[in-house]
Amino acid sequence: MSEEKNTPASNFLRNIIERDLAQGAFASRHWAGAPGDAAHHAAGAPDPAKIRTRFPPEPNGYLHIGHAKSICLNFGLARDYGGVCHMRFDDTNPEKEEQEYVDSITDSVKWLGFGWEAFGRSHLYFASDYFDFMYRAAEYLIEAGRAYVDSQSADEMRATRGTLTEPGKNSPWRDRPSAESLALFREMRDGKHPDGAMVLRAKIDMASPNINLRDPAIYRIKHAHHHNTGDKWCVYPMYTYAHPLEDAVEGVTHSICTLEFEDQRPFYDWVLERLAEGGLLAHPLPRQYEFARLNLTYVVLSKRKLIELVEKKYVNGWDDPRMPTLVGARRRGYTPEGFRLFAERIGVAKADSWIEYTILEDCMRETLNESAARRIAVLDPIKLVMDNYPHEQSEDCFAPNHPQKPELGKRVIPLSRELWIEREDFAETPPGGYFRLYPGNRVRLRYGYVVECTGCEKDADGKVTVVHCNYLPETKSGTPGADSVKVKGNIHWVSAAHAHAAEVRLYDRLFKDPHPGAGERDYLNDLNPDSCKTITAQLEPALKDAQPEECFQFERHGYFVADGKDSAAGKPVFNRTVTLRDAWQK
Repeated sequence: MSEEKNTPASNFLRNIIERDLAQGAFASRHWAGAPGDAAHHAAGAPDPAKIRTRFPPEPNGYLHIGHAKSICLNFGLARDYGGVCHMRFDDTNPEKEEQEYVDSITDSVKWLGFGWEAFGRSHLYFASDYFDFMYRAAEYLIEAGRAYVDSQSADEMRATRGTLTEPGKNSPWRDRPSAESLALFREMRDGKHPDGAMVLRAKIDMASPNINLRDPAIYRIKHAHHHNTGDKWCVYPMYTYAHPLEDAVEGVTHSICTLEFEDQRPFYDWVLERLAEGGLLAHPLPRQYEFARLNLTYVVLSKRKLIELVEKKYVNGWDDPRMPTLVGARRRGYTPEGFRLFAERIGVAKADSWIEYTILEDCMRETLNESAARRIAVLDPIKLVMDNYPHEQSEDCFAPNHPQKPELGKRVIPLSRELWIEREDFAETPPGGYFRLYPGNRVRLRYGYVVECTGCEKDADGKVTVVHCNYLPETKSGTPGADSVKVKGNIHWVSAAHAHAAEVRLYDRLFKDPHPGAGERDYLNDLNPDSCKTITAQLEPALKDAQPEECFQFERHGYFVADGKDSAAGKPVFNRTVTLRDAWQK
């Protein structure tokens, strides 16, 4: 079973890359040290990177768990096959992009453990840096009779596009002379026409069974300020046109996309081949491959829905630990190692499928079990008094920092007469099979003494407020008498005199249904009302000095992290990352 668990899941892309390397498919490439056209790269040396991949987010939002799969895939393949993965911001839309998102995205990629320094330089790129080349390539397509300026309105173009069963109709401007289209395109560039007045379209085939080849728009007018190029441009390339050019000027070999781009691949190839015919690009050209995007149960990844959750305050911002964003996951205590393990375990497939959220949680448990120091926290405290323990006395007990890593040593846990224990660890009338505290029963205080319960106190409503016991002095853990008394129960505790009270947030899944909004129902109706519960817990004193983003296993409870945003020196706030076991099993 363990051997099967540790075997990497299938990844058809590895087979493709290994075939290409064996056949020398990209061995003739040259790289001039920076992106550029065919002439630029021809003057460079043979490319030292065996392959080039890229991670190309649009800087218009925060990355989410689905992006983590793509990051691990693209950077991981480049690492494993002697290549480089480019960090490229696909900033061709001036209206939605902000520096805030650029900074957040680069931070998230680095946090996941990846970088873009390779072969002596940084490979951080912006698509907007290629606007000059994209424009020049568009002029070439016009001059070659491969593109034309269309003066139809958007509604008129939509009406003539056709359907899946009916061919489209040629635009009345399709046969406009190249010289006229070129002049109009330059007027578009120079700001002489308003938004929507005309577009530049590729001239391919309005009868193509692939609607994406029915003369797609490649440039539109947009009088908007761009975060990188300012007001230099008022025409901007469409993504489907810009994407292959970005790959080509960067020398990308394997352009890895999600399945929704599969129907766009013929246009991707068409653009590259036409520009290679004109000498603007050189063979071998990039190749696009598609894989199934991440579909994760109990999660929504739609940008529209995530925006609604934030703007309508169903969550406390993009970095709310319940959000599927990487900034939220990081604040939740999810680890880069856990995400990399998750990406490896689910593999890469061509067909869509659903991945159980439990797999992600198990990956986090697995990596946190290895790395997280152990600590004691009492989440639902009730007072336990050892009546026969001296009032002013306290003593040290010793607990391992990590049971599987003795080299990490032990820590001191002070013990005194009054302790905090979990309320569930006492029952006045115990159910069958209950081995914890009840009148007359003995349990071991973990790392401490065996105690015998003698009774309890209650308030006017009959609620237990204090539990009483006597301790057995000869039974302290680590001493010769520790095994002199046999007990079945073992409970954790913290000294009331030494405990540190702290805010603890018990996070759970944001949605209660595995497929939020499935069918016709509103996904908001599937929100889990118990996705966050805030309590005041009693912690062992060592936790008072927890640093932001420091992770721990709270014994018996699960994995917790000191909140990286709300924690202060000497006053950490803890977020539950994941429980020790899956609490959602049916």
